Amino acid sequence: MTEVSRILDQLHRAYEGPAWHGPALREVLAGVTSQTAAQRPIPGAHTIWELVLHLTVWMSVPTRRIAGAEIPTLPPDQDWPAAPEPSESGWHQALDQLAQAHRNLESEVRQLTDDRLREKVLGEVPYSIYTMLHGVVQHNLYHAGQIALLKKAIHP
Repeated sequence: MTEVSRILDQLHRAYEGPAWHGPALREVLAGVTSQTAAQRPIPGAHTIWELVLHLTVWMSVPTRRIAGAEIPTLPPDQDWPAAPEPSESGWHQALDQLAQAHRNLESEVRQLTDDRLREKVLGEVPYSIYTMLHGVVQHNLYHAGQIALLKKAIHP
């Protein structure tokens, strides 16, 4: 098994499951409605919807970086896009964009070689493609945990 295939497996498990730790991101998002996604049960915390938009960004940015784009540190409004007014169609669109960003990332990673994993990401970031991809897995799981806690806070 190549290192690229191991990373693909981890990306897939973190998003689709089965994940060793518990529910994967997609599993934790199952059944969330636009109203639940837009609620802010903890003052100062992000909503589930905001987390989904943020996760979409941080699957898209690594995809573009692997393809050779030099992407600087994102300003807060791009790192954490504002959620629109809640609607079921808007929520489904956000989930579809997240799923597409995940598919695009997996597709780009499939094109990598193990040697390419050692390359530094272009631009000001101080890490390799390998480190970035492991970071995506960790990032997805971190926010999946937050979403699970927010769901419990909204529907105890």
